[in-house]
Amino acid sequence: MSDQKKDGIQKDFQQIVSGGLLRIFGLGILIIGDSGIGKSETALELVSRGHKFVSDDATVITKDPKGEISGSAPDLSKDYMEIRGLGIINVREIYGKILILQKTAVDLVVELKKWEEGKDYDRLGLTNYGKHLLLDEEMPLISIPVAPGRNMATLIEVACKVHLLKKKGYHAPSEIANKLDRVLR
Repeated sequence: MSDQKKDGIQKDFQQIVSGGLLRIFGLGILIIGDSGIGKSETALELVSRGHKFVSDDATVITKDPKGEISGSAPDLSKDYMEIRGLGIINVREIYGKILILQKTAVDLVVELKKWEEGKDYDRLGLTNYGKHLLLDEEMPLISIPVAPGRNMATLIEVACKVHLLKKKGYHAPSEIANKLDRVLR
């Protein structure tokens, strides 16, 4: 999208993203992934745990003149989720308006990916986040492999806690690597 200016003021950018948006532990989390991977079911579990719901399936992403990225639900689908086997549900009616947000900043993108047998997944957390572009802004991206028996809601909650700790300067893999170095010396 191109910059649009009127009277010298930059207008907000906007795009629709396939994914859901929640506020978890004070962070705006955009959950993306292939169709049928479990984004909505994971979001439903997170809402049932008391986290705030913004949107499901489609999220309107905007960028303000300061470059801040936020998201909201399209008017048509506000308050609704589509859950395979249940159909369309109204989150506000089931969980109450206290768990609904109209808009939130996007702080982290979580991509749910199908588990690939034989693929070498990062087990130590030594690598940095990936990056996901939203309106030409790089957002931190965590990819979580989905497989039977993995509790995606819990993993996303932990990813949020890890992200918050990283922002405070704490990094568990570095801590254990330092401990190992001291033992080996």
